[in-house]
Amino acid sequence: MAAADKEPHASAVRPRSYQDESYLHGFLETVGDLQNDGAFQDIILEVEGRRFPCHRLVLSAASPYFRAMFTSDMAESRQKTVVLQGLNSGMFGEILSYIYSGTLHVSLDKVQPLYQAADLLQLVYVRDTCSSYMVENVKVESSTCVDLYKFADVFSQAIVLKRCQQWIVRHFTEVASSEEFCSLSVNQLTEIISHDELDVKEETTVWEAVVRWVQHSREDRLHHLPSILPHIRFNLLTSDDTVAILEHPLVREDPGSSEVIKNVSQEPILKPRLGMTTEMAVLFNLYQGTNELLFMNPQKGKYISYSYDHGSLPRSEFMTVASDNNIYSLDKKVLKDEIQISLYKYDHAQNVWGYKSMFSVSKEPDYELVLEEHLCEIDQILYYMAFDLEADRPLHLLEMKKYNQPTNQWQECAQLEFDSSAYQTAALSCGSHIYFLTSEEVYRYDPREDRWCERTPPSPMMSIPDIRTAVAMRTEIFCSFIDTDGDSDSMVYNTESDCWQELQGWPNPGNFFIHDFPSLFVLENQLHIFIPRRDIVYSDGGPEEEYRYFVYVYDRSADVWRDLKAALPDKRYYAFDSYCPVARMYLPYLTNP
Repeated sequence: MAAADKEPHASAVRPRSYQDESYLHGFLETVGDLQNDGAFQDIILEVEGRRFPCHRLVLSAASPYFRAMFTSDMAESRQKTVVLQGLNSGMFGEILSYIYSGTLHVSLDKVQPLYQAADLLQLVYVRDTCSSYMVENVKVESSTCVDLYKFADVFSQAIVLKRCQQWIVRHFTEVASSEEFCSLSVNQLTEIISHDELDVKEETTVWEAVVRWVQHSREDRLHHLPSILPHIRFNLLTSDDTVAILEHPLVREDPGSSEVIKNVSQEPILKPRLGMTTEMAVLFNLYQGTNELLFMNPQKGKYISYSYDHGSLPRSEFMTVASDNNIYSLDKKVLKDEIQISLYKYDHAQNVWGYKSMFSVSKEPDYELVLEEHLCEIDQILYYMAFDLEADRPLHLLEMKKYNQPTNQWQECAQLEFDSSAYQTAALSCGSHIYFLTSEEVYRYDPREDRWCERTPPSPMMSIPDIRTAVAMRTEIFCSFIDTDGDSDSMVYNTESDCWQELQGWPNPGNFFIHDFPSLFVLENQLHIFIPRRDIVYSDGGPEEEYRYFVYVYDRSADVWRDLKAALPDKRYYAFDSYCPVARMYLPYLTNP
């Protein structure tokens, strides 16, 4: 054994270090008392004519700004009174109180000047605390949000800037009508109206906001109009609206504006704003080889079916909607010694599916490989997971690949071995992780570390073998388990606390065949369940299949399901994978030619 690995002799005495917490707190209290008593003060700082006696040592210990001032050859290092420029005396008093006490008092009316003072004096804690306070109070009111947005832009506070921008675009109509909106700079204005997430029902709302901003200071701002107009999506307007804008006095007064509008109107169709889209759950019509998708929002009573050209719709039950609202689907082709899996991406504007890439899964020749597959996304990176249901081995191997969009390549990820008798599983993203669930086990994948870890499984007392449907909503995963008799047990898993809670089972509108299992989905921040029911009806022609569909929304507080009286077309619809994907759709794009 190496010397470093030997146990020390029993009589050897090791040195130890001790830290007196009470001394640390007491020292700071004593320094504060010295300041209050005016003892040993050796420097006077003057701000806006107000004098602050202080201690050079304390100031130097707290701030790199003062340390450089008092330890360099600067004239201030030898002076007994130093005049500080660019500071508010009230804010400097707050800063000084923090330096001598360690306590910082922040309020909405002084957070900005306090941040400016901390930035000048290089007090990182004060500056970061002010930033956090601004982020917390973005949602107070429109005027406050715009004011914080402008401040964050000047001081390059990225987190505050992003949070303010998110709030402004989601409440654009309210913000655009406020007086503070007109105080934005031209760059800040164009940054906001260029945003895809703008919550407006019509693009005319954006045009009207721009008119209001220009007219607030017409002489100074009219020349900016040609540079602002390209950020308005004129090709989302009706022809009548465009003609009316071309006749507007501002456009007629500026000779370059009308030409810009005509050019922008002829450009490729831009992405619709968030407020122009509607959340729609997507179902697949697999009956008799059709190429049809059904987009539905039962809350709004909207059901739109679209039939695609033969061969243009990926023939797969694996679809996912990414965080940027892009929709992806997989298609499979089984060959002798491999399975080719192709990835397709949906083009919202053209309402078509475009091929993206392909990879292969190997198989034994002449052996029908049966895969349990999943497709999900985190931070706009796609993950494909699959394991062989027919593998004759004690452990299943979950293989995973991720799609690198810039290189258009699939890369191997960490694999997962698990022991489960479950035939059906679920894999889905929640927060910044991927969760793989069976009725017996839960595993979490961390993309940053490319590593799987085991989490708390559902109750070991459960006798239900399979998980049929699961969906993530905020920090929770809702699941329904089934047995061979079609009975259900619904539970929710909290990913933060790593614990399970039993819920009311799914509603039963009547007996339905075991192969037609319900699917969960989240629509407009509410949990829904889609239940297909297949009945046998008898007529003169003999027995016939009849399909009926039920959609319920879940009331979490009352733990009950409410029937939405869905009116789906009389066709055979299925959900994708273990849930119904939901995407924001621009409904005019879904009109059949």
